[in-house]
Amino acid sequence: MKQKIRGHNRRQKQIEHWVRDNVSIDLADYLLNTSDRHYVKIRIHPWNGFSLKQSKTPEPSGKTKQKMLAGLLDIYTEWKKQLDESGVPYYLKIWLFEPRFSQSQVVCATGDNLQFYDNTFFKPAETKELPAGNYHDLKSRLDNLNWDYCLDEDHFDNNEVGEPEQYATLADFKATEKWYFAALKTPHRTTKSNETTEVYSFKRGDVWTGGM
Repeated sequence: MKQKIRGHNRRQKQIEHWVRDNVSIDLADYLLNTSDRHYVKIRIHPWNGFSLKQSKTPEPSGKTKQKMLAGLLDIYTEWKKQLDESGVPYYLKIWLFEPRFSQSQVVCATGDNLQFYDNTFFKPAETKELPAGNYHDLKSRLDNLNWDYCLDEDHFDNNEVGEPEQYATLADFKATEKWYFAALKTPHRTTKSNETTEVYSFKRGDVWTGGM
């Protein structure tokens, strides 16, 4: 069941505060104290990852989605300006997810972590253009960036279920085991992270990484 989103005017104000708080940071100082990596996600209720309800939150849409994306673009632009002025090599991208738009974020890295995000997403052989026209007034700003197409995936491995003694009850273990084997019957990629660990990757949508 999907919950209804109410109070859109309040959400608009929250987005403005979220953008202002993240645009105004001293990025060079922040990176110096956080191992040369920083990111900003969409931390607007109810898309901040915390919910006391069992219902599923629908993804942002309409003016709310436009304002969030404009905020990500503003943050990217200000961070790029600061990083260019610093003169240090950097990774800076917008990660734009569809349909899981609320996962979108701005990510940057410098120093020893410069290549940290290079292999975050799987790039399939078949590429897909960012449908910039779907974002209406923001199309020209999106077209100013270079976008790479990747897959938005969920991952788990062959150690996911664990042992029965790790669960509160045997019924909990059985339920997780049932979910695990049912999931493996659906389409997914399989890779190995080492000799004994297989990783299963399930496509949930698309993600474009964009920067200059």
